[in-house]
Amino acid sequence: MPDPAVPLSVSTLVLRAKQLEIDAVRHLASRAELVDVIGQLIQALQRERGASSIFLASQGQRFTDVRRTLVDEARPVETRVRDVFAVHLDPAQGATAKALSLMAWALLGLDALEALRTQIERQALTAHDSVAAYSHLIAGLIELVFHVADAAVLPSVSRLLVAILHLVQAQEAAGQERAVGALLYASGLCDEAHQQRVIHLIDAQERSLQVFAEFAEPALRARWEQQQLGPGVAKLERLRRTLCAAKAGATLDSNLSDTWFDVCTDRINELWQLQVALVKRLREDCETRIVEAQQDLQDSRGLLKRLRDNPPARTHAVDRFFDIATMPGAVPELVGTPGAAESPSLLDLLQAQSARMAGMEAELDAARRALNERKVIERAKGVLMARLGMNEEAAFRALQKTSMDQNRRLLDVAEATLSLPDFAFPQPAGRGDKPA
Repeated sequence: MPDPAVPLSVSTLVLRAKQLEIDAVRHLASRAELVDVIGQLIQALQRERGASSIFLASQGQRFTDVRRTLVDEARPVETRVRDVFAVHLDPAQGATAKALSLMAWALLGLDALEALRTQIERQALTAHDSVAAYSHLIAGLIELVFHVADAAVLPSVSRLLVAILHLVQAQEAAGQERAVGALLYASGLCDEAHQQRVIHLIDAQERSLQVFAEFAEPALRARWEQQQLGPGVAKLERLRRTLCAAKAGATLDSNLSDTWFDVCTDRINELWQLQVALVKRLREDCETRIVEAQQDLQDSRGLLKRLRDNPPARTHAVDRFFDIATMPGAVPELVGTPGAAESPSLLDLLQAQSARMAGMEAELDAARRALNERKVIERAKGVLMARLGMNEEAAFRALQKTSMDQNRRLLDVAEATLSLPDFAFPQPAGRGDKPA
């Protein structure tokens, strides 16, 4: 209900609109903190997942102490995430119902984490199931980052969040690759299903990094491109070829599991440093926007006060024009009133604010298109998984193959999947595999 003590006026509405802009940026600054701590937890869980994979695949012969150390490092980050979630319960933080629901799902996974760790310690589940359990929890955290990006209303912030989201997705694909590859090397045996997952995860990283490069600032994009020229990338490619070229059932050198883990970790750490830089830039952008908006609000208040205290000269001319006591020969000049051009009007203020909002909407379009494409493709994968009994990896391969066969964009194929129930798809091999 509106406050009856506040009179309705144009100036009241203008100032309230500017205050809402400030509130929106403050909410985004709070969400930047949320994205930061979620990113830290995702990285900690990824390392724990990779070490657990080697530990289980080697039947407890490798990474026993490493895994325990990584678990100890992850626990304080879990506590920070819980604390940040609690802060967002305050209505002043502006959290949406969807965001709180996603936090609840993430919290459900965190509550089950200690039981998972106990099972791993006792070697009571397989390396494959361990990877799947961690990946399920991380997927929920990434979905929360996606929601934050999708809800952004400022162009510069939205672009940064889209870059962060796809960088996080690339890190997760790299983390899963580390875990699955570690499982293969530590077991000493090539398994075709896991081998295909590694290939899929390599492809997934490249797709996410392409979007990251599109939305990241030039300096960060150049920094990533420079990192690709390092010796670690060449070493990773050699280890990848060993995995991907091996025949099903072939023997793998289990001693390479440690090397694989270290090389993959170096790559993930490079991605993490890019994410740290992006989050820092996000915070700086939010702080700058808040200062600018507060100054704009102060300027607008001053302008409106001057307008009320000193009406433009032309308003007096209009009053005199319609004054019946004014003689016809004394009609004032309505155009070019002295001083009118120098005095900004309320209309000027409204037009400037409207133009700025329109410009922001236009700039947001590119970010929204990137996020919408992800939504549509994810929904199309879900349809194929339900309709054809595919796993997530096979569903994406089916979409991708249809896209190439028909020379159509992946987004177009995904939209057709959602709108045409009988849209035909190839049946990839291994459709019954469980996702890693």
